[in-house]
Amino acid sequence: QVQVVEFGGGLVQPGGSLRLSCAASGSFSSINTMGWYRQAPGKERELVASIPSGGSPDVADSVKGRFTISRDNAKNTVYLQMNSLKPEDTAVYYCYAYSRPYVAGPLVRYWGQGTQVTVSS
Repeated sequence: QVQVVEFGGGLVQPGGSLRLSCAASGSFSSINTMGWYRQAPGKERELVASIPSGGSPDVADSVKGRFTISRDNAKNTVYLQMNSLKPEDTAVYYCYAYSRPYVAGPLVRYWGQGTQVTVSS
């Protein structure tokens, strides 16, 4: 079983910054792609950014140039640096992690509980 826990949400003014972090722990052979989705009230969940364990990160066009995703493989932790925040970035941000329970095992996606980000003056 894998636990995924997010940290760092909160209230910030427009133009401000926040850094989210997310750590995966538990029993697994490897952690593969990690990333972030967000869901605003009344809207569908949206993929914000993702990063494979050994590849290039990818971010949604809606946040490109403002958000940066990075990870520390040794800590099984992913970060989302959010700059120049806008009110439309307000949402619950969910972290996910793909892991294999054993070598060559199936990829399973685990979710965090979500963290609220509110951008408001």
